[in-house]
Amino acid sequence: MIDFTGQTIIVTGAAGNVGQALAIKLSALSANLALADMDENRLRASAKQLGAAPLLIAGADARTEDGANRIAHECLARFSRIDGLANTVGAFQLKNVADGAAEDWRALMDLNALTALRLSQAVLPAMVARSYGRIVHIAAGAGARSFAGAGVYAASKAAVMRITEALSEEHKAQGVTANCVMPGTIDTPQNRAAMPDANASKWVRPDELANVIAFLLSREASAVTGSAVPVTGRL
Repeated sequence: MIDFTGQTIIVTGAAGNVGQALAIKLSALSANLALADMDENRLRASAKQLGAAPLLIAGADARTEDGANRIAHECLARFSRIDGLANTVGAFQLKNVADGAAEDWRALMDLNALTALRLSQAVLPAMVARSYGRIVHIAAGAGARSFAGAGVYAASKAAVMRITEALSEEHKAQGVTANCVMPGTIDTPQNRAAMPDANASKWVRPDELANVIAFLLSREASAVTGSAVPVTGRL
C-alpha cells in the first residue's frame, strides 16, 4: 500500500477541484501537506476537509519567480524537506484562430506552462540535495493532438509535456522523477454547467485523477519518469 508517512508534498492549485481531491487522498495516506492557492478563502475552506492541519500558503503567484520560491521556502521552513510537487494550476480556454486565439496566448502559456517551469525550478534544489523527489504536472490529451478551438490551449499543454520530459532527463540521475498526467474531460461542476447535455458518467472524476497522481508521487513510482500518462475515463 502507498504510504507517505514522513514525506512532505506540495500541492498547488489546492483549492481547485483536482487539488482538493488530491489533498484529501494524500492526507489519508499520511503525507505532510503544503497547500498553495491564490484564493485564501477557498483554500481555508478546502483544508477543513482534511484530518491533519496542513501548511496553507495563500496568494503566492506561481507564474512569478518570487511566488514559486515563496511556496518552496515556506514548505521548507515548516517541514525541512520537499519530497514531492503536484502542480494542478492551470486554465482552459477555447477560441478559434480566426476569432483571435492569439489574444489568449500569454494567459494560457503563463498559467499552464510557466507555472510548471517556475515551480519545478523552486523545488529542485531541495530535492537534488536529498537525491530524492517527485514532480507531477497536469497536461492534457490536447497536448498530444489538438482539436478545433484548442490551438493555444493545446500548445500550452504540449509545453507542459516537453518541460516534464526535459526535467526527467536533467535530474533522473539525481533521484528526481518528473511526470505529467493527461486527463480527458474532468467531472467538475464547471464542466457540467458548460456541457449540460454530455454524459458526465464517462468523464474522469477528480478522485480518480488524484489516485494516479498519488501513485506518481510515491516511492513506488521510482521507475516511472518522463512519462505523460493518459487518464481519459470511459470516453
